[in-house]
Amino acid sequence: MCGIAGFIEWNRDLTRELDLVLDMTSCLEKRGPDAQGTWISGPCAFGHRRLSVMDPENGAQPMVFTEEDATYAIVYNGEIYNAPELRKELEQRGHRFNTHCDTEVLLQAYMEWGPDCLERLNGIFAFAVWDSGRQHVFFARDRLGVKPLFYCNLDGTLIFASEPKSLLKHPKMQAAVGADGLAEIFVIGPARTPGHGIYKNMKELRPGHAMIFNRSGLQVFTYWKLRAATHHDSVEDTAATIRSLLQDTVERQLLSDVPVCTLLSGGLDSSALTALAVDYYRRTGQGQVHTYSVDYVDNDKYFQAHSYQPGADAPWIKRMVEELGTEHHWIAFDTPELLKSLPDSTEARDLPGMADVDASLLLFCREIKKGATVAISGEAADEVFGGYPWFHREELLGAGTFPWSIATDLRADLLSSEVRDWIKPEQYVAERYQEALDEVPHLQGESPEQSRMRTMSYLNITRFMPTLLDRKDRMSMGAGLEVRVPFCDHRLVDYVWNIPWEIKALGGREKGILRKALEGVLPEDVLYRKKSPYPKTHNPEYLSAVKAEVLNILNDPSSPILPLINKARILEIASSPESSTNLPWFGQLMSGPQLFAYLAQVNHWLSKYQVSVG
Repeated sequence: MCGIAGFIEWNRDLTRELDLVLDMTSCLEKRGPDAQGTWISGPCAFGHRRLSVMDPENGAQPMVFTEEDATYAIVYNGEIYNAPELRKELEQRGHRFNTHCDTEVLLQAYMEWGPDCLERLNGIFAFAVWDSGRQHVFFARDRLGVKPLFYCNLDGTLIFASEPKSLLKHPKMQAAVGADGLAEIFVIGPARTPGHGIYKNMKELRPGHAMIFNRSGLQVFTYWKLRAATHHDSVEDTAATIRSLLQDTVERQLLSDVPVCTLLSGGLDSSALTALAVDYYRRTGQGQVHTYSVDYVDNDKYFQAHSYQPGADAPWIKRMVEELGTEHHWIAFDTPELLKSLPDSTEARDLPGMADVDASLLLFCREIKKGATVAISGEAADEVFGGYPWFHREELLGAGTFPWSIATDLRADLLSSEVRDWIKPEQYVAERYQEALDEVPHLQGESPEQSRMRTMSYLNITRFMPTLLDRKDRMSMGAGLEVRVPFCDHRLVDYVWNIPWEIKALGGREKGILRKALEGVLPEDVLYRKKSPYPKTHNPEYLSAVKAEVLNILNDPSSPILPLINKARILEIASSPESSTNLPWFGQLMSGPQLFAYLAQVNHWLSKYQVSVG
């Protein structure tokens, strides 16, 4: 994995802009700690930071090829999992390769097929290709949006990068937000509306999209999206197909020239991926799989089961470690570490995020990086297979808004009256929700129930899943760790998307068809364990600490958040023990403590980035 950056100005020779390219690229060092490269030719300037995973000796970027009268240059962040097959096909078409890295495969695939190369790629990616023959720069992002790509098209200049911080180094970009940006932060956040960059003039290329920038301007287009189709397979055939796809995906994603590990929580998703990895390592003689888990000091003492988190993970992790014989690494953090990491996690996202859920993941990835460079993780299974509570609870299914963020009135009440009148939070959320509903591809002849569940699946894949993928990318790359997510394989997502709900929820269980597909892969008690999300701290000291932090912010007249918020309402919440612990803030993991931590993140972001509002 890597970090990419650059800009294009058709009416300028950028050869004197090396310092700016270096400035934009250097701030992505954590994404690519192993090497840095730049390339400038006429109107195009590219920068790259490299995390060496495949062919460390020969995969330097930007990579440049000259063929006849045309020059091609690429900067690329990601992994192409079917690179061996593509390489073979390209060789049959006369291409010759100088390296063993997938960057060269991707560049030569573009040289052979142009933008149509995207149809052939299996992987996670964000890349830019300078094509002198066509006199354009071609950009693309993977189908599910695992790898990020932000851009700004302003006054004839196209600026792009893996992270906002890099764009903000360009003199044409300012750290400013308007009404939409504030609405995203306060009533959509930590999620984001697809394509929204929060900062003024900044956008994010949407998953499954590509764009071409030439002298005529910028053209953005869709190359992949979810399509409704009739599912004809029987339950048995469906389970067999899922198992085959998942096994193939895991085996592809285990290929690496550097150490690989898995993240193991003891739940269905991570246990399945680990079991498949262990089986593959045994069959190929690659030795013992290393696994990692995260927890918090004294969590066993304070843990309280509830509908979103029905049980502690530790006993199940131990169960799977003993079952599979992995070399396991137990990682635990205490409250002071989480608090200290909150600002770091904000800066890793360049935005307020999932509070201690982000902070703990950043700390976790730093620890993993000490022993591995690549990790396999179970993100996206709940969105793809219907695992979350809001797929199964009637009051959330019928909430009439994003079911992971149902308390728009509470969020609106935290804002100053001026900001509330300006951004119109309830209206903003309603409009974004209706936009999402309007996108859903339905199947003619579906029952109302099937249509409703298809809608819920679409909302989760296109609106909730990106929040967790953003989190995993920024926190892992903020530690120089590459994380691969097999459940985001587009073949698997395409297939499962059209499975009828009665098969997805086989046996009346969340992810019922996935459980059936994994029979024989996992022990039965693990296979049918009740879902539990990524662990968070339950230590009351954390609530006390983040509440104290917010009270300090409220009492400091220089705090930049003060003009934006309803100070009296936040003080009221802070003084109420019940309110400050059981608020429905966001998703499964963010309640009262995370509300306070989020407000602290917002204040830090406004201050650190010197964000102007207006």
